[in-house]
Amino acid sequence: MNLKEWAASQGVAYVTARRQYAAGKLPVPTYRLGRLIMVGEPLAGSAPTVGQTVVYACVSSADQRANLDRQVARVTVWATGQGVPVDRVVTEVGSAFTGHRERFLALLRDPTVSTIVVEHRGRFACSGAEYVEAALSAQGRRLLVVDPAGVDDDLVRDVTEMLTSLCARRYGRRAAADRVRRAVEVACGDDPA
Repeated sequence: MNLKEWAASQGVAYVTARRQYAAGKLPVPTYRLGRLIMVGEPLAGSAPTVGQTVVYACVSSADQRANLDRQVARVTVWATGQGVPVDRVVTEVGSAFTGHRERFLALLRDPTVSTIVVEHRGRFACSGAEYVEAALSAQGRRLLVVDPAGVDDDLVRDVTEMLTSLCARRYGRRAAADRVRRAVEVACGDDPA
């Protein structure tokens, strides 16, 4: 668990816990994981793995930067709960539509990274996610997706990806996801109006 969660569970203000951490006076072992302060001992993997496990978190615009820490916390908690030791955290602000995400591309190029953990498929590819997974698998590497159940039906997922891409070009990246969600609701008859 991270320091903020630990402080809440102990009835201590986060600011106080942070000060105790900085002074080295916390009564529990801690370690850094990217920008997070984790409480407890780092988990050792049950089976020895070759290479690093990296948590990758991404948001599409600078105004969503606050969501990065929450995303990292969710993915890290999931990974450690699955017994996957996390070696490094990589965060980035960039859109999956344009493909200009230098840190993610660096992870894909780095042969020492054996596992990449992401929150959901949209964090690493808006379309063609299967190709990225197949390429990593062919190299003996893997991509773990915390929440793979975005859309069950392949056709619906493909149409949603195409609509999102087209809306992003037409209306801008921020409005694209909302417009696609509304279009899918109307098409499926789930329109609240």
